[in-house]
Amino acid sequence: MADDILWYIPNQTHPGHRGDDATHGHNSLDTLTEHAARLEKHGWDGALLGTSWGRPDTFTVATALAARTTTFEPLIAVRPGYWRPAHLASSAATLDHLSGGRVRINIVSGQDHLAAYGDAEGDQAHRYARTKEFLQIVRRLWTQESVTYTGEHFQVTDSTLDLRPVVRAGRPHPRLYFGGASAAAERVAATEADVQLFWGEPLDGIAERIDRLRTLEAELGREHPPLEFGLRITTFVRDTTDQAWADAEAKVAQLAAQADHEQPGGRAWGRASAVGQRRLLELAERGDVLDDILYTAPGRAGGGGAGTTWLVGTAQEVAAALRRYERLGVTHFVLSDTPYLPEIERQGRELVPLLRGEALTV
Repeated sequence: MADDILWYIPNQTHPGHRGDDATHGHNSLDTLTEHAARLEKHGWDGALLGTSWGRPDTFTVATALAARTTTFEPLIAVRPGYWRPAHLASSAATLDHLSGGRVRINIVSGQDHLAAYGDAEGDQAHRYARTKEFLQIVRRLWTQESVTYTGEHFQVTDSTLDLRPVVRAGRPHPRLYFGGASAAAERVAATEADVQLFWGEPLDGIAERIDRLRTLEAELGREHPPLEFGLRITTFVRDTTDQAWADAEAKVAQLAAQADHEQPGGRAWGRASAVGQRRLLELAERGDVLDDILYTAPGRAGGGGAGTTWLVGTAQEVAAALRRYERLGVTHFVLSDTPYLPEIERQGRELVPLLRGEALTV
C-alpha cells in the first residue's frame, strides 16, 4: 500500500493554471481552504504547494491552511536560494509544532527568476552543493541541541532551536522531499533527502533511477534511513476507458491550440536546462502511449512538469498503473488533474480507496 497519497493545490496569482477554469477569487483564503477541506473529507493525506517567484508565498499559504484544517498536511516547496537554512528550520519547526506534526518540506533547487529575489547562483554544480549544505543544516537543527557548521555556502555557530518539530514513531522530523534528475541532484538525494520525487516516466526509467540511487546510497555512505521514492504525475480518471481517452485527447488538442496561440510551435518548458523536463519531453519520441496508459502527447501540446505525462483510464486502470510503480519501490504519490476541486472529489472517491489497499486485478 502507498505510504502517502497527496494532491496539488494551485496557489497561483493568475487563474487558469494548467487548463483549470479562471474564476473570481481563485486564490482567496476561502477558495484555498475549500481545496484543503475537500482533501480531508475525501481521504487524501495532504497536498503539494508549489513555488516560483511571483506566486503567493508557499509557507504563508501552508500556515493559513494548517490553521483552518485538522488533518491536512501541506508539502511546502521552498528554494535554498530564497531561504536561509536556519530560518527555514525554525519556521518549519514552529508550524510543525502548532499543527501537531503536519509539515512536509519539498526542496526545489532548479533555477527560477534568480535576480527577482536576489539569488545569483545559476551554476548547476554549485546550486546542488548549496542544497546539500542546506539540507544538512536543517536536519541537524531539527535533531541536535547545538549546531556549528562551516560550509562553502552556509555557516551557523552555536545554533539551537528552542522549539523542535513533533517527533513520533518513524518520524524524527518533517520529511524532506527532493526532486532533480541530473547527476548532481541524484548525489544530493542519495545522501541527504528523505524522499526522491520522480515525474511521470515509464516504469523502465523509474526502475533505472531507483537502482542508480540505491547504488549511490551505498557508494556515498548515506547516514540516514534508506531513501524513499515518490511519483508526481497527472492522473486523468473517467468512468470508462473509452471516455477517458476521448476526453484526454480532446484536452490535449485544446492545450495545443492554446500553446500555439501563445507561442507558435508550443512552449519549450526548459528543454535546454532542466534534465528531468528534457527526459519527459523526449518520451514522445517513443510513442504517444507507453506502459499501456502513460500518455506522452501532453508534453508536445505545451504541458510541462507534472502535466507533461498523464496516466489515463478508469480508476481501476490508473490504480493498477500506480501499483506497478509501487512494486518498484515508489510509496509516495502526488497526484492531480484539472479542474482541481471536482477532481479532488472524483479521485478521492474512486482512486484513493484502491490505493489504500483494496484488491486489484493487474
